[in-house]
Amino acid sequence: MKLTATGSGSYGRGAKLLSVGIASTGLVTFSYFALASHVLGEADYGQISLLWAVMFVIVSVIYRPIEQLLSREIAAGRGTGVTGVALRIQGGFALVFVAAALLLRGPIEDGVFDGEASLYWILVAGVLFYAASYFARGWLAGHRRFGLYGGLVFMEATSRFLFALAVAVGIATGQNAVALGMAAAPLVSLMVVPWAFSRRAPAAAPAREDDEQALALARGGRFAAAVLLVMLAEQTILNAAVLTAYGASGAAVAGFVFNALLIARAPLQLFQAIQGSLLPHLSGLTATGAGEAEFRRAIRITVLAIAGFALAVAVGLLALGPWAMDLLFDDEYTYARGGLALVALGMGAHLVAGTLNQAALARDHAMAAAGAWVVAAAAFVAWMLSPVVQDPILRAESGYLGAAALLCALLSVVYLRPPGRGAAKT
Repeated sequence: MKLTATGSGSYGRGAKLLSVGIASTGLVTFSYFALASHVLGEADYGQISLLWAVMFVIVSVIYRPIEQLLSREIAAGRGTGVTGVALRIQGGFALVFVAAALLLRGPIEDGVFDGEASLYWILVAGVLFYAASYFARGWLAGHRRFGLYGGLVFMEATSRFLFALAVAVGIATGQNAVALGMAAAPLVSLMVVPWAFSRRAPAAAPAREDDEQALALARGGRFAAAVLLVMLAEQTILNAAVLTAYGASGAAVAGFVFNALLIARAPLQLFQAIQGSLLPHLSGLTATGAGEAEFRRAIRITVLAIAGFALAVAVGLLALGPWAMDLLFDDEYTYARGGLALVALGMGAHLVAGTLNQAALARDHAMAAAGAWVVAAAAFVAWMLSPVVQDPILRAESGYLGAAALLCALLSVVYLRPPGRGAAKT
């Protein structure tokens, strides 16, 4: 039976809609940090980049599992009861965060933010506000409201950028004003949510008449736990270099490392467009048990597009990378074109791994995928702590490529496995 909601046309349109919004989001996010680097000193900018890294490690780890859970279950026709289950799981994650943040306030405030209480409270507020934002993303993706999904993340990035712009034009001053954008952005982004209820959402895959009428808490919990490990490992790969550089060499060097890895972060944010439409599409195909050819075709097309994009970015950075980085960021470090190209290739492998990960989630191989991510993240941390490469920038660039390539290889093995029982049609 052909399902309009999960057909290739729906996937293509969804990816295009999200791409417009999230491509713009990536550019605005890049602009936020570029502008911040010009209006703040090196030490203050280093703390801004550190705040971003810490905040997004936390929100990705504790909220992306819920986004993925909602997207997968709603699209596969198992949406009845999923909202309540997701709310309970996410509420538990948020309560654990608040308790841990209050208990560790001293070490976080003094050890991470050099005694800046305002940055600590911005971190706490921002993490709590992102709970609603990520829940909305999952709901919108599961119901294939991709235009609104793209609008949500674009509004988030734009509102954050306006805080840095306010400092640049003299309306506000200082590090705290720039940092406040990180807490305000998720709240402002929720302005698009009422539009989701202004008209009837496109139908998801039809609900089945078996035991999927209500999503079991245990099932949702297992899935969320596996994705939590995936997100923790991914954020480790993205942020371990910044954190280790901060610990070894201070905020200024951490800012340099962060800037170099922005080459990977911006496309990864763009890739949310693909992830947001790919997981519902693959989940719907898997649920029907009749879409293996379309399943593999979606993966193949996505991987080929990523490979072409990554190679183009690598060639561009070899030609113009140092000039572009000097133009965009006001720092004293000279970026090597070869190192920047390594990051571009690592970004490509990372995006391919993300595609294979979505296939694993749709096929009920979440735990196997989580194992692959944990191994790759552990290898990256070990590399960053080793003295093999003395230059912290080159160590981060080469280590990122190695970790992403290892991850891609491990997830390729997972991809070759047949669907699990929880994903197959019953």
